[in-house]
Amino acid sequence: MANTSFEDFYQVPKLSFDISKLKDDLNKILEKKKFNSPGISHFGAIPINQIPNDENSIKGNSIRGKYWTIADDSGKEVSRDIDIDESKYTQLIPEFENTYFKEVYETLSKNFKLGRVRLLLKEPRSTLSWHKDPECRLHVPIITNKGCSMVIENVAKHLPADGKVWITNNTKYHNFFNGGEQSRIHLVACVLESPFKN
Repeated sequence: MANTSFEDFYQVPKLSFDISKLKDDLNKILEKKKFNSPGISHFGAIPINQIPNDENSIKGNSIRGKYWTIADDSGKEVSRDIDIDESKYTQLIPEFENTYFKEVYETLSKNFKLGRVRLLLKEPRSTLSWHKDPECRLHVPIITNKGCSMVIENVAKHLPADGKVWITNNTKYHNFFNGGEQSRIHLVACVLESPFKN
């Protein structure tokens, strides 16, 4: 049997965050804000940054953004949603100003060219669609369980909530499933420079 290759999962070396601070401040945020579910079942998002002074950049289709999917057995790829200029998302949303998320956001912004940064919720016993995105994604898992895995093409990997930072090659077909009985919450950022070869 061939060895499984995790080449589409990149753990960022020498970078990690305080997971207990992330959890504490996530709870504070969730006292004030609810996850927005922009027309996708069992999925929610809370934006952390926006286009400066543009509230529309964190509403509706802008929460989702463009992706491609193979919707049926025809095998034909179709495009969904709207193009987003990720490079314009440079302003931290005010509710995150006095939280640990500000420090995390500033550290990540110094190390990577980021687009949208969001808290993403995956409800228990649910999956995302099989799709690919225009760019890679950076993950800092905050709440997860052993039943959660990211699947890229035919390879599944659990990303633990231990403060470490991962980049996943979302330009390939992938999904995320939560087979556990608690919600999964990751900080997820669009990364505009890929660490992957293809």
